[in-house]
Amino acid sequence: MKVFKEIFARIWALWAMIVFLVPMLVFVWFYLICFLLPEPKASQWHRAISRVWMVIFLNLAGCPLKVNGKKHFAKGQNYIVVCNHNSLLDVPATTPFMPNANKTIAKKGFAKIPLFGWIYKAGSVLVDRNSDKSRRDSYEQMKQTLATGLDMVIYPEGTRNRSDDPLKSFYDGAFRLAVDTGKPIMPVVLFNTKKVLPVHKVFYMLPHRLHMDILPPVSSTGLTHTQLKEKVFAIMWDYYAANK
Repeated sequence: MKVFKEIFARIWALWAMIVFLVPMLVFVWFYLICFLLPEPKASQWHRAISRVWMVIFLNLAGCPLKVNGKKHFAKGQNYIVVCNHNSLLDVPATTPFMPNANKTIAKKGFAKIPLFGWIYKAGSVLVDRNSDKSRRDSYEQMKQTLATGLDMVIYPEGTRNRSDDPLKSFYDGAFRLAVDTGKPIMPVVLFNTKKVLPVHKVFYMLPHRLHMDILPPVSSTGLTHTQLKEKVFAIMWDYYAANK
């Protein structure tokens, strides 16, 4: 049974790669419009195209996504959205389906991938984590992104969670940004991406239903970044542990 599962997962990974790449070759031309539009219209267009692409991909890959809690996004308010990070599937399963247009903080290296790198760059604030200057510049870019009315989507664990715990410890960046800008934090908990794309497996994918739960926003007013980080961490840990 285990051998059959391993073989099936490799075949399914090949299928998923096909249904990811083929639509990309069509949609990449629509993404070029992003480089002609000012913000926030560029990100709004990017999100609209990404949503269509990801609906096609996720459903054909056997990973339909259900989103709960959109009501927590108040009209006219933008947020720093923080989400747990278990898999490479997390970004395509979250950012296109947020109620507001957004950018995400992302690794600079992925922008070098042909074609996909254009799409990735247009929807992201890029950072080289090995460069202090890049980290400082990306922080200022995130502030500018929020100033245009867009959301910033951040995965505060930094890298994928390889443990059995609900969350890894959080980095400070998202919470410093919230305190500095006065923006509320919107906690988001994504389930089952670890089952679809396990972090310890190579070229391995299994179909599984996904769901993303948007929790009530947390005000940054009157808190230090450390207090805010600890508060949000506890909320997300408890929610994941209770609902996984």
